[in-house]
Amino acid sequence: MEEKTRSENYRRRRRSSLLDRQIMMPALVESVTKLDPRWQARNPVMFVVEVGSVITTIIFIGGLFRGAADSLFVGQITLWLWFTLIFANFAEALAEGRGKAQAASLRRARTDTMARRLVGGKEERVPSSQLRKGDIVVIEAGDLVPSDGTITEGIASVDESAITGESAPVIREAGGDRSAVTGGTRVLSDRILVEVTANPGETFLDRMIHLVESASRRKTPNEIALNILLAALTIIFMIAVVTLQPFAIYAGTSVTITVLIALLVCLIPTTIGALLSAIGIAGIDRLLQRNVIALSGRAVEAAGDVDTLLLDKTGTITYGNRQATEFIPAPGITMDKLVETAELASLADETPEGRSIVNLAHRFGANGKQQAGMTFIPFSANTRMSGVDFDGRSIRKGAVDAISSWCGCPTPKQLPEAVQERVETIARAGGTPLMVAENNLVMGTIQLKDIVKPGIAERFAELRKMGLRTVMVTGDNRLTAATIAKEAGVDDFLAEAIPERKLELIRKEQADGRMVAMTGDGTNDAPALAQADVAVAMQSGTQAAKEAGNLIDLDSDPTKLIEIVEAGKQMLITRGALTTFSIANDVAKYFAIIPAMFFVALPELGALNVMRLTNPSSAVLSAVIFNALIIVALIPLALRGVRYRPIGAAALLRRNLLLWGVGGIIAPFVGIKLIDIIITAVHLA
Repeated sequence: MEEKTRSENYRRRRRSSLLDRQIMMPALVESVTKLDPRWQARNPVMFVVEVGSVITTIIFIGGLFRGAADSLFVGQITLWLWFTLIFANFAEALAEGRGKAQAASLRRARTDTMARRLVGGKEERVPSSQLRKGDIVVIEAGDLVPSDGTITEGIASVDESAITGESAPVIREAGGDRSAVTGGTRVLSDRILVEVTANPGETFLDRMIHLVESASRRKTPNEIALNILLAALTIIFMIAVVTLQPFAIYAGTSVTITVLIALLVCLIPTTIGALLSAIGIAGIDRLLQRNVIALSGRAVEAAGDVDTLLLDKTGTITYGNRQATEFIPAPGITMDKLVETAELASLADETPEGRSIVNLAHRFGANGKQQAGMTFIPFSANTRMSGVDFDGRSIRKGAVDAISSWCGCPTPKQLPEAVQERVETIARAGGTPLMVAENNLVMGTIQLKDIVKPGIAERFAELRKMGLRTVMVTGDNRLTAATIAKEAGVDDFLAEAIPERKLELIRKEQADGRMVAMTGDGTNDAPALAQADVAVAMQSGTQAAKEAGNLIDLDSDPTKLIEIVEAGKQMLITRGALTTFSIANDVAKYFAIIPAMFFVALPELGALNVMRLTNPSSAVLSAVIFNALIIVALIPLALRGVRYRPIGAAALLRRNLLLWGVGGIIAPFVGIKLIDIIITAVHLA
């Protein structure tokens, strides 16, 4: 339910951001400022369009002074060429604007607060901008955290909604993997000492703001390769268009420079050239909407190319808290008696395991309550058991060997044979046996089990369809790990995992040509995160983990790794789909325009004028208008992304070719013909 709500919130935020007036208006202004040739030169395809637009503008102005007969036609071509450029710039500006809006909200969270710095054991109040790495600050309930840091003393509840958007407070404490605090968050309870880990301008919030509003992002390897392909196609079409003039002269006709430029713009891959940058920026933005910060566009693209997912068992595949699932009475003991003693032993046990035993006992009809005179014995690492003494009854529950020793059996092998067999069965099944005894008599066994999250097996089956291999990483022994891996449906597992073994596994996968993604939050995860191709660090984790990762999850949710991979694949699918559509468009426009241009001089070509366009002028003008409008039509798709489905590469290729390839060929024939009918009806050509 929580995942469904988060998904619905994401879709709602995405829809509203596309239609936000505060984003669209600045994007329109920026569309014009981006006409600067220095900016357009970064994109070879659109730079060619701009050069052609300048040339036709000069021809149009010169024609007005000379009173040229084709001034209306040249003027219309010129206008639509500039519109093509502006629409392309608008797509990129709109994608950037969504990131800048997010940066503005983050900037509001970054305030220059007063900090209580400890110097020589005494507090001094200084602006947070004066804090430096290594300073120790005191933060109490109600105070804002002045800078990024690590808690060195104390435990507190922290409101991180300014960063993550989640209203529920989180616990941060010294000495663990959840000791990191972020500047701009608010401490809600208690008192903590924090060691500052970032200088001003280098905090996590500063890095986030810089990343989301940075327009000059690095192009990813796939994007660079596609740009090279588009530039090569542009050169090929330029050569093809230039050779048309000699052919026209040989046929006894001529083609104007305006028509040649219009034809070139229609034939080069302007659609994908216009939207390529917007697709990349939107990919980063989609992760941002999911509260994931991409430290580089390369990380988002790599997520789409991932072959192997390394998933921690605890918190990702399982809930992480062992739950009581079954009571097994010892020989001669009734189920009711075991349930009663187990419940009494757990009444004061506030651990998740203890609460689950009480809940399971309630399902069996037990309803025990704490009474006066009860002496509760808390769990300790030395005794490894807990319980209660009252009215001459002494009840204990705990580890099998601890309880057997308490009952006078030095080793579990001296327990009743039926009890031993049940304990071994639970262990082989990947569970944890917990024994209950009263007055040195074994009452029975409780099975504790780390519950696999519902639906996770189906999710892994979907990933398998995509060609992804899932590997569960756990500190459990091989027997327990194998049982949980089988139940969860993962492809493989790594048991008794230590940092060195994680690193060794990642390197082995990469040596086999696979790209690896993993999550982590502790300092011991840092080496593996640094080695992984896609490394998702938890915001609640240590500074070392966050520095090693190339993606940071502000919600600290390990299961989000699957969403991140899906978002990366969606970006690659979107880029591939629109590239296929754009190139198919060019092929269709070539066969739609060329016959119409020459059938006056060469009537034999009239048979190829399958769309029956009115005349050469209307054919060229219709194609230019369609070329501009198709960019506008595809902007929402570029920003939202092509709908992602977990299917294999072969099925995805077939779908792309059928939907976007065939669709790209058909669309120009329909669109150009409709535009030709309209402009002919209003006598524009």
